[in-house]
Amino acid sequence: MGYPYQLDGDMLWDAGYHSGRLYLSLVQGAAECLELPTGLTRNDRLGGCDVELPVFRVFVEGLYESYSRTDHNPVLDGLSRGLLVTSLVLLDMAGSPIPLSAEHEEALRGEMGSFGRSMGAANWRLYSDGVQQPGPSASPRSVLPGTQSGGERRR
Repeated sequence: MGYPYQLDGDMLWDAGYHSGRLYLSLVQGAAECLELPTGLTRNDRLGGCDVELPVFRVFVEGLYESYSRTDHNPVLDGLSRGLLVTSLVLLDMAGSPIPLSAEHEEALRGEMGSFGRSMGAANWRLYSDGVQQPGPSASPRSVLPGTQSGGERRR
């Protein structure tokens, strides 16, 4: 049983039931702290969530801004990092990635590769050179030259 996240009727992320529900709960808690709407709406018919992209993007930007201002508080960083990485991947899967500062880009993109692969992101290999791909002969970033990262919707 899954917990799908859809944008305009297209499947972005077919989350597992528990992962999808936990993610939504964490988003709702963070949104309350940030005083921002989430852009995620439960869809009882679907058994998951609909994504309102402009609102979700503002939420993820607010979450990233908050993460960037934590002054390296290890507890706050740890609590927010998994939620942020999941949100960044989901936003990218919707075709609306946000820019990351040089300070955070390498570490976050590495985690986005791992999360993206697990979430079924079509372009997860493009997030980071350092993400090991599955398989015995796999090498990092085995992507054809000229392909672009971001913006692809999973269908």
